Amino acid sequence: MQDAAAPGSGSAKEARTVLVTGANRGLGLEFAKQFSDAGWKVIATAREPDKAEELHQLGEHVQVVQLDVTDAKSVEALAKELEKQPIDLLINNAGVGVSIEGGPKLEQLKIADFEHVMQVNALGPVRVTQALLPNLRAGKGKTIVGITSGLGSIAWNVNGGYYGYRESKAAHDMFTRTLAAELAPEGFVCIALMPGWVKTDMGGPKATMTPEQSITAMRRVIDKLKPADNGKLFNFDGTNPPW
Repeated sequence: MQDAAAPGSGSAKEARTVLVTGANRGLGLEFAKQFSDAGWKVIATAREPDKAEELHQLGEHVQVVQLDVTDAKSVEALAKELEKQPIDLLINNAGVGVSIEGGPKLEQLKIADFEHVMQVNALGPVRVTQALLPNLRAGKGKTIVGITSGLGSIAWNVNGGYYGYRESKAAHDMFTRTLAAELAPEGFVCIALMPGWVKTDMGGPKATMTPEQSITAMRRVIDKLKPADNGKLFNFDGTNPPW
């Protein structure tokens, strides 16, 4: 699907709008860059917009707005600022990892840290999607993409560790499935998408992919989405890993 209706392709005939959360660095920044280059209008969120220098350098197609996905008032303010703005594609990208590679053992786990990761990775997408649902209903794309992780796969978890991060991504994936079931009658396509192991602050320098490679691959998946894909889990290469 490469015509004007394609969620990820953009169109000279009709500019589409994408909102990317956590767009000030890493995957979110690269999403903003690539969609902007493709002619989309990009609404890029950051907790501290004044410090998001690279976002501000992307040009006139990119609107930088404040958003802290853990703060209900911040989410409410975003929805108010964007009232009546149609959004074709929402990418719930904002996320945090664990501070220690592999994470602490259970007896070392700080519940406050666990709760923070859950607030960002699990509850954040729920808050944002709920607040922006009127905008998404007004858009023509009706596509919601949640950036997840292989560490959230229950089937793949044979090594343990990563407390908080694993649970938050598994919860995110269930939210995506539930959302997909609810919104299917309205023509929405809601998916969870794994970016691969990427060289970001979270992925680290040993990762196997650059942000540019990962986003290029994920945009290819988004480009090809069709109604039958609603509620599916995708890897960056287009395959469907186990939940």
